[in-house]
Amino acid sequence: MTDAIDKAAGLSPEDALYATRRFRPEFVDGAELCRLSVLKPANDQGLVADLRLALAQRIAALNADHALVQDYAAQLAQGQPTPTVLALAAGETRLAEPLATLARHVDFVTLTPASAEAGDIRRLEAAGLTSPQIVALSELIAFVNFQTKVAAGLRLMELS
Repeated sequence: MTDAIDKAAGLSPEDALYATRRFRPEFVDGAELCRLSVLKPANDQGLVADLRLALAQRIAALNADHALVQDYAAQLAQGQPTPTVLALAAGETRLAEPLATLARHVDFVTLTPASAEAGDIRRLEAAGLTSPQIVALSELIAFVNFQTKVAAGLRLMELS
């Protein structure tokens, strides 16, 4: 089965690298299960699918991963995103709260993760996010950044 990372890396079942990934099927399956759990969880904690996809698109753009930007944009278009959510996905920063705080946090953690500190969580709380929402947001940020790095690495390996 082709997963989202294969798709982002441009791999098909005929590629040797596709087969190589299957030497560790638990990693392929685990990454796909993680993707589903952060984008379409059974309990969205109030962070709806369109918002999650918009944030994923934004993170992919910050990582200059055009394949994932297009993939997340296509998934987002299948929903019912508001103009504000589309602006968030497109990288807009002048947004109403709590989206402005979400955007700043996603951008900051994606671009400068080593600089993150407890005060960053306090700002999310001040914007009205609950602890479960902050955990869900953190999982989403972590996964999409992981996904972009793995896809980029696979693309490089495919070139060599």
